[in-house]
Amino acid sequence: MKVAANGHGVRVPNFLEFPCWDEQGRLRVVVETPRGSAFKIHYDSATQAFTFQRPLRGLRYPYDWGFVPGTLAEDGDPLDALVIHEESMWPGILLPTQPIAVLKIRDKKPGAKQEVQNDRIIALPSIRSSTSASELSAEKRRELAQFFQAAGEQAGKEVRILGWGEESEARARIEQTRRR
Repeated sequence: MKVAANGHGVRVPNFLEFPCWDEQGRLRVVVETPRGSAFKIHYDSATQAFTFQRPLRGLRYPYDWGFVPGTLAEDGDPLDALVIHEESMWPGILLPTQPIAVLKIRDKKPGAKQEVQNDRIIALPSIRSSTSASELSAEKRRELAQFFQAAGEQAGKEVRILGWGEESEARARIEQTRRR
């Protein structure tokens, strides 16, 4: 992993460089935007800082939002991830998780010529005593799809929800986007 010095001589890690899986086989998720936030925070690899990206008008993140380090998705960013739990972390927390599903999305940014795959990995913290995909009810899936649709549209994107994949598809997607 590369570590760089910031302007004050303090060595800071590049969160993008962490491996996506830890030594215990848990998926790492870097939290960018905490649960309940009414604005989006983005990790800027150039400055290695978590920065304000944009407000969410009338929306709040339903759970901790971030990315899977060591991956590169079709949209040019690390693979997106949402961690379902009742707590709220802080930006920069490296959270060990268990992937349970993937929400398959294609979107098109303003001015782009074509849409790209921009999936969301859905995970549960592996620090809990039990993890269960049953926590992802049909109602919760509908709510999450609506949230991502609305948040994407607020950013000016055209968003198409393609459907859901279970844990095996989530793991396959992680491996497809994993940086070698």
